[in-house]
Amino acid sequence: MTQVTYNEDNIRSLDWKEHIRLRPGMYIGKLGDGSSVDDGIYILLKEVIDNSIDEYVMGHGKKIELVINEGTVVIRDYGRGIPLGKVVDVVSKINTGGKYDSKAFKKSVGLNGVGLKAVNALSSKFTVRAFREGKTVTAEFNQGNLISESKQVKTTEPNGTLITFYADQTIFKHFKYRSEYIENQLWNYAYLNAGLKLDFNGKILYSKNGLLDLLTRKTDEASLRYPIIHLKDEDIEIALSHGNQYGEEYYSFVNGQNTTQGGTHLAAFREAIVKTVRDHFNKNFNTKDVQQSVIGAISVRVEEPVFESQTKTKLGSINMGPDSPTVRTFIMDFVKTHLDNFLHKNKEVADAILSRIQQSERERKEIAGIKDLANKRAKKANIHNKKLRDCRIHFNDKRGDEEKKLASSVFITEGDSASGSITKARNVQTQAVFSLRGKPLNSFGQTKKVVYENEELNLLQHALNIEDGLEGLRFNQVIIATDADVDGMHIRLLLLTFFLQFFPDLVKNNHLFILETPLFRVRDKKQTFYCYSETEKQEAIEKLRGKPEITRFKGLGEISPDEFGGFIGEDIHLEPVILKEGTKIDEILAYYMGKNSRERQEFIINNLKIELDAITEAETIDIDDDAKEVAQTATLSE
Repeated sequence: MTQVTYNEDNIRSLDWKEHIRLRPGMYIGKLGDGSSVDDGIYILLKEVIDNSIDEYVMGHGKKIELVINEGTVVIRDYGRGIPLGKVVDVVSKINTGGKYDSKAFKKSVGLNGVGLKAVNALSSKFTVRAFREGKTVTAEFNQGNLISESKQVKTTEPNGTLITFYADQTIFKHFKYRSEYIENQLWNYAYLNAGLKLDFNGKILYSKNGLLDLLTRKTDEASLRYPIIHLKDEDIEIALSHGNQYGEEYYSFVNGQNTTQGGTHLAAFREAIVKTVRDHFNKNFNTKDVQQSVIGAISVRVEEPVFESQTKTKLGSINMGPDSPTVRTFIMDFVKTHLDNFLHKNKEVADAILSRIQQSERERKEIAGIKDLANKRAKKANIHNKKLRDCRIHFNDKRGDEEKKLASSVFITEGDSASGSITKARNVQTQAVFSLRGKPLNSFGQTKKVVYENEELNLLQHALNIEDGLEGLRFNQVIIATDADVDGMHIRLLLLTFFLQFFPDLVKNNHLFILETPLFRVRDKKQTFYCYSETEKQEAIEKLRGKPEITRFKGLGEISPDEFGGFIGEDIHLEPVILKEGTKIDEILAYYMGKNSRERQEFIINNLKIELDAITEAETIDIDDDAKEVAQTATLSE
């Protein structure tokens, strides 16, 4: 064994920016390229905007402007502005800020004095400009290093702060901001701060009714069993209804922070709904029957919240304030009083809730026997050895590295060759592989009963641990990895149908992705290019000149494990499955997976013609195979 020295020379002291750049996961979770909603570039945005939101909450500034252009982010608020003599300190001295004084920022989300410093250290360009009482100061940084600082000069600009940054590409490789994620993030700020105007690249986001607007925008009114219940008081606001979907869907917030992993407040909210409904009807309903198909939102404001990580996605146990009750007690008391009063005053809503609970009870009893047999079958199948090549770190681990938990993923593949290649190339710490056998069942229009009767679908839900909801989800990223041919597209579509039909909250919470692997390998004796499109292939051919060797990958099993390692590592190409606001899942599934309709046939034919017209005359194609493939691809894009 090689001897490793350990002496005084091994001891190092890092300054603040070196530590952030060396261990970014401690400050912003995982890095990513922007394909996932919790990737680091969105945390950088949040850290800056949170400060602007705190100004609004304290009564200063009613507008925040955000402009993103080719990766450069510009954020302008109209709050009080950073005190001019402390501009550099606030963005470059760790544990420096105004929020340690709870009188100034009583119920702020950013309390650690870290946020802006992390953005500064992880940006190749970072500029801060403060406007205060007719004067301004500007400071420029590179990777946290101060480049220049201006003296105080006069200005006609209104008070506030202007921050511009560009994420460091040596850390955030090939990153790209997705407007859907950013808009959703900004809408949450709007809902939680009624009256605040947010301007994103010229689009105005504004809410008058808080969480009522949130649920209205997130749901299809026709799918709700009764109008949304909206209740609020000082430091707490809730909204809820029951729908017809499987599972539960919640949006939770603490001091304006979207706690995507829930925590104490969300657990108390779910518990309080069950207890209040039981007491109101004086019946000991099964917890799952009450919670089935609930869509709800909760926002609380507390003093000095304790989160389980710097990214603030999960709230720990904390009091509402000095000499105040715990968050759980506060929420339980509020819901018990206000929801019960509402149900007494609105009998038609109470009757609708009772009807939905009774329906859930009937459905649960109907599948109880089948579910028990299916669970025994899954256990007998020894899923973790035969179907699932598991990883070592999971999303629902109570302890562990935050960045690795967020990076935990499972590839859903079909066939031994494909799963074999990924299994050999994967990172065993954070990447698991689930192998399907053949094409999964088309579950469109089926009830939950079919999940337990169908072995493949039942084993899949067990592998993900989502039978009882997303709280047990073992992987942050569920990745569909199928061949780039017609059969692969069909399997992809069947899996999308399964998740949208029975676990829509998995999709709505941004956990479902499509793995993109290269369609072509273009190489000569010196260079190799992996191309993800026809355009990239032509560009590679031009770079190599001559007559390079061109390989068209159709099956994942055709890609060697050594090559595959490059496609599922740092440069992995993931396409998130995003449900746009107002999307009606039932209509989408009926269109794509229902009986053949004239509308769908016309859509395929029209897109097939467009795609075939685009193929260059110089390229020889097999019209049967390629036409089918183009047609199938067309059915996947709306």
